[in-house]
Amino acid sequence: MIFADIIVDVSVKSLDRPFQYLVPEEMVADAVIGASVIIPFGKGNREMKGYIIGLSGTAKYDIHKTKSILRVEKQGVVAESHLLSLAYWIKENFGGTMNDAIKAVMPVRKEVKEKVARHIIPALSRKEMEQKKVYFEQKHNTARARILQGLLEQKDYEKGASYETFLHRFKATAALLKGLEEKGILKIVSKQIYRDPLSDNRVVTKTKVLNEEQRTIVEQFITDFDAGIRKDYLIHGVTGSGKTEVYMNLIDYVLQKGKQAIVLIPEIALTFQTVQRFYGRFGSKVSIMHSRLSAGERYDQFVRAKRGEIQIMIGPRSALFTPFSNLGLIVIDEEHESSYQSDSPPKYHAREVAVQRAKMLHASVVMGSATPSLEAYYRCQTGEYTLMTLTKRAGNAQMAEVEIADLRAELKARNFSIFSRRLQEEIKVRLQKREQIILFINRRGYAGFVSCRECGEVIQCDSCSVAMKPHEYKGKVSILKCHYCGAQKQMPKVCPACGSKYIGTFGLGTQQVEEMIHKHFPKARVLRMDADTTNGKEGHSRILQQFAQQKADILVGTQMIVKGHDFENVTLVGILAADLSLNTGSYRAAERTFALLAQACGRAGRGKKAGKVILQTYQPDHYSIQCAAAQDYKAFYRQEIAKRQMLQYPPISNILEVLVFSEKEEKAAMLAEVLKSKTISYHDMIVLGPNDAPIAKLRDVYRKILYIRSKDYQILCNVKDHFEKFMQTSHMYNDCRITFTFNNES
Repeated sequence: MIFADIIVDVSVKSLDRPFQYLVPEEMVADAVIGASVIIPFGKGNREMKGYIIGLSGTAKYDIHKTKSILRVEKQGVVAESHLLSLAYWIKENFGGTMNDAIKAVMPVRKEVKEKVARHIIPALSRKEMEQKKVYFEQKHNTARARILQGLLEQKDYEKGASYETFLHRFKATAALLKGLEEKGILKIVSKQIYRDPLSDNRVVTKTKVLNEEQRTIVEQFITDFDAGIRKDYLIHGVTGSGKTEVYMNLIDYVLQKGKQAIVLIPEIALTFQTVQRFYGRFGSKVSIMHSRLSAGERYDQFVRAKRGEIQIMIGPRSALFTPFSNLGLIVIDEEHESSYQSDSPPKYHAREVAVQRAKMLHASVVMGSATPSLEAYYRCQTGEYTLMTLTKRAGNAQMAEVEIADLRAELKARNFSIFSRRLQEEIKVRLQKREQIILFINRRGYAGFVSCRECGEVIQCDSCSVAMKPHEYKGKVSILKCHYCGAQKQMPKVCPACGSKYIGTFGLGTQQVEEMIHKHFPKARVLRMDADTTNGKEGHSRILQQFAQQKADILVGTQMIVKGHDFENVTLVGILAADLSLNTGSYRAAERTFALLAQACGRAGRGKKAGKVILQTYQPDHYSIQCAAAQDYKAFYRQEIAKRQMLQYPPISNILEVLVFSEKEEKAAMLAEVLKSKTISYHDMIVLGPNDAPIAKLRDVYRKILYIRSKDYQILCNVKDHFEKFMQTSHMYNDCRITFTFNNES
């Protein structure tokens, strides 16, 4: 007898454990680990879906009382057993239920109908077919004779023709063709056709010659790989230094060794150019996975991966769980990106999960960024990761010249436009030269802080070194709150630093910028790239292709336009309101601002023409602005890590965010206080809150938040486990729920 341990497909803590079922003999072949099954559950034997996470020949309970699996479901792609082990690791280290974790590692869970191409081929020799045709004509069976005539007319008789050809050209019916097949006159052959998301990326590119720095990295990796050494590497390379070319050389070597590779990218916007380059190098060995693909396309790519028909999968977070059986390398491009952290339970970070999956499969991880996360760079300093550097741009291109425009000075000069005088001058010059321009709006933190337009002062929390968030009452901002410690201040009527009346929330939109461009530069051709203009599967690539083909002079957009794109004719980048993201109320604000600005600066001058960047800001002296303008990551890291050390923020310490949800505000507040009281028995940690969450109410659900800080990650995992057990056993809070986020980077 075979017994299966099954996780029920319900994300409820009280059911977050395996239940054992008997596998009927006729299902043994299909009931493999990772398979989806239908089981009778509970006293009423309600049919429910579940996932097999283990098999054994030993019954844990009375065999006579053990229920049997009802059926094994046809499913998208059965999970590899190591992916289920990875799901358990995710659950233990990031919270959530086992069912949540299984769903995370099985992005394709439903089978989609195969796309099939049918072909008609003769089952008789040409002479026999001609005799049959004459026979049908004599019997006045003109429809059958017409079909046989159609076969005889084909240039290559043995190959026949498509099923559709006979339906449309020879007026056949499905019944007629099936009847002829049953008589042994012809054969209907079916072949699965994969839905191909790369059908428009058939571009062959030449392999580039690596420079000395690039060769050094590739040779170091190969030496380690051949010696059986698997490491986690970080490539810190300036913008335009050719990191992608290094990735492709590493992947090429891994593929030669019979291994497979996953390339993670932070956003769908990056797939257009990235995939073109990879496909040009590796051809049909490459496929992609992202949320804008149809269900059929996603299903086909995972099936191809499981069958070994592709060797490289490119995509965002979900691509990490591609069911490769012989994985050798995981590449994480733009490693610093916050989109690598899941925003739904389990709130895992792709970097941590990639390192764990690689460890399980004896594979290597290569991360790359011009602006590495503090976590990754800190781990290089402690020896956990191996640091490799690229200090020069590929092809001898020079870094762009960066000029800081002080918006306070613009206001004093009575320039109320969103464009500084220098930016307007440079736009005119580039348009005259028929060179292209990118205008980047740093909207991260839109209207999320209060600042003075005259002196640049931002109202901050006295205890937490983060911007305070404005809260409206009767349509007017009256209170400023810190969402870390709960401190409050009245909304000032004048700037506390300079006394100016020009103080308030600040915001700027892409549509507003586009309108201002048309007003100042009516002949300029403008493309706008934001959530409104990128609807549909091809939304991003359509706009990027148009800009790459120089069908527009100016590209306006938010952060999606400054990450990883390579346009040789772009010689000017204008960064509007560079300091908006400095004031998001997060301890990571300076890090995010530096990364965004440095990436934006890196878009200019990537070809033979010199590039220029105009960086507009109200805080020109802030170290993140100064370091981004100088493209000096090390200087930024030194200042930022010192601040984190002083305040005990990650990566020096760890922070667990506990979010409490309830439709009743008093219930959410009560549960948050109860959870806080349960932390008293733990040492070496600090608890902040509970307070209102940054979004205190959403869809009629109240949200409270606790921050728990400790240098020891395991202590925070123990606290998480303690809270989860409490929620399982406490009936008083059945109408509440909690989620966990470790070291939030989103």
